[in-house]
Amino acid sequence: MIVRDVKIIMTLAVAAFALLVAWNNISDYGSNFAFVQHVLSMDSVFPGNSATDRALAQPWLWHAGYWLIIVGESLTGLLLALGAWRLWRVRNASASTFNQAKGWAIAGFGLGFCVWFFGFMVVGGEWFMMWQSHTWNGQDAAFKFYMAILGVLIFLNQPDSDTHQ
Repeated sequence: MIVRDVKIIMTLAVAAFALLVAWNNISDYGSNFAFVQHVLSMDSVFPGNSATDRALAQPWLWHAGYWLIIVGESLTGLLLALGAWRLWRVRNASASTFNQAKGWAIAGFGLGFCVWFFGFMVVGGEWFMMWQSHTWNGQDAAFKFYMAILGVLIFLNQPDSDTHQ
């Protein structure tokens, strides 16, 4: 049972993280919005960068992009919390039942991976060349986030058995 309990606790920990990140982005909207603004406007990439035609200069697009991130973080946290709750409810059930209850948590981990890998590494890092900015580069933090997500997802996805551990 300890393995199941740890899977639930780790899922809850990532849920708490995602929800706290979303809350921080809402409660400190201005300073975190500045990050999105600078990345999307590409105003801190290397001088003479020929890809700056991708830059978004419209403030409404900065806000839309920021809210897309916040919604993704929030949904990640909610899906993970729901997933942990479903796992908690069947923690003493058969392995088959417990394994089938992993769906919401897996969906939450999948969405979280999309937010922090696709959003920050692919879109922010490569499309908007965030990696070229010394000030507005969130790739290291995003890497930590999506690797933690992947680690817990891999652990959660290990099949459970009816032997109690």
